Amino acid sequence: MAIDLLIRNGTIVTSDATFKASVGIDKGKIVAIGEEMSIPEGRTVINARGLHVLPGLIDAHVHLREPGVEYKEDFNTGSRAAVAGGITTVVDMPNVIPPTADVPAFNLKVSRLRGKSFVDIAVLAVVLNTNLKQLIPLHKAGVIGYKVFLGETVGGIPAPDDGPLIEAWDIIAPTGRRTCIHGEHRPITSHLIEKLKKEGRKDPLAHVDSRPPISAVQAVMTAINYCRLTGAKLHDLHEGCKEVIDMIRETKEKGDVDVTVETGPHYLLMTAEDMKKKKIGNMLRMNPPIRYKGHHDTLWKGLNDGTIDMIATDHSPHTVREKSRKSIWDIIPGFPGVQTNVPLILSEVNKGRMSLNQYVRVQSENPAKIWQMYPEKGSLQLGTDGDITIVDMKKKGVIRTKDLLSKNKITPWDGWKVQGMPVYTIIRGHVVMENGKINGPPIGDLVTPVDHKPVSKPKRAASRKKK
Repeated sequence: MAIDLLIRNGTIVTSDATFKASVGIDKGKIVAIGEEMSIPEGRTVINARGLHVLPGLIDAHVHLREPGVEYKEDFNTGSRAAVAGGITTVVDMPNVIPPTADVPAFNLKVSRLRGKSFVDIAVLAVVLNTNLKQLIPLHKAGVIGYKVFLGETVGGIPAPDDGPLIEAWDIIAPTGRRTCIHGEHRPITSHLIEKLKKEGRKDPLAHVDSRPPISAVQAVMTAINYCRLTGAKLHDLHEGCKEVIDMIRETKEKGDVDVTVETGPHYLLMTAEDMKKKKIGNMLRMNPPIRYKGHHDTLWKGLNDGTIDMIATDHSPHTVREKSRKSIWDIIPGFPGVQTNVPLILSEVNKGRMSLNQYVRVQSENPAKIWQMYPEKGSLQLGTDGDITIVDMKKKGVIRTKDLLSKNKITPWDGWKVQGMPVYTIIRGHVVMENGKINGPPIGDLVTPVDHKPVSKPKRAASRKKK
């Protein structure tokens, strides 16, 4: 009896093994891994000879901008970019309109993504001074975790005060859900921004100088201490600061706080000095900033020794106009990244900076485990979701702005030569991308934690029997 999809002759790559095998997927689940002769015939067959078959890759930090900010991006355009870039699952951020701060806002976002998204999406809720009573209902509704904006951010989401933040982590800790932080200390950055503005600074490097490493250290150190007090799980987002990575390494060695951390391609491959380039200077404004030279070695070491748990992009689309203003203070921070991430990092794998097995760990397995999607996501295990990214490590290309599928086509990577490209993106057995072509319809769905039990709908009252 035929199965839905057979992937033949590929080289399977997991976090700890590389071997030749075929994979069978039926009804959305992996049903066989092994010699082809032991797997039923497939109604659809992919010959993966010369290609590497990876567990579906995950970008655990994206802003798809829906609802409320669709002029920048939406679930359809952002998900097309994701699957074109080899990504099968994303974790979407809560700073939209309305913010994902209560169950109605969460349900609104879920209703928008279904029928529009090509990629599976997990949703984070935001923590505010004013929504502490909503945290448990959001947990029951199916959010993957929570986010705290400690620093100035797009959308003007306020940082919780210390008291409510500790109370929030007291509430969240028993749920087992993780909270991620935007790790910058707002009092430091706000002071420096005003100081540099008064000095007349408008150049791109003024942004970097307004957000020094001490701002990141202070924010992350405070969060670690509060999570040590409450027992809450912590995740540090978009980290490019060596001092913070060293601090997290020490915390992990001590073992009294469950803390994880991510970095991104722009922190690994660019420096603040690149902001001097006229073509991309203002475009590179990110929060937190790309750092001056001297941080790369710590980041790459951290990726290879396990201190840094994942790579994520902070995919943050804005319009060309929002990224082209003259003063750095008027530039909106962020740029698209979900489509360019995989070829950029696979190029570094080809250069020997990381093994392909370790790449699978930081781009698939670890994100799934950290956000409690594993093993349904992030693995190649029998009975789990048939999410697979097939890559050609020999295929070369050039990143071009015109090829981006995001709604707003702007990237500092324009012209970068890459080697190592995603050629198939498969979500629950559906081939949604083949050699750059997106295949419909959009089948993306909400991803909830593996231990999530949906709240059952109330049963209708039984009709009263006639006497």
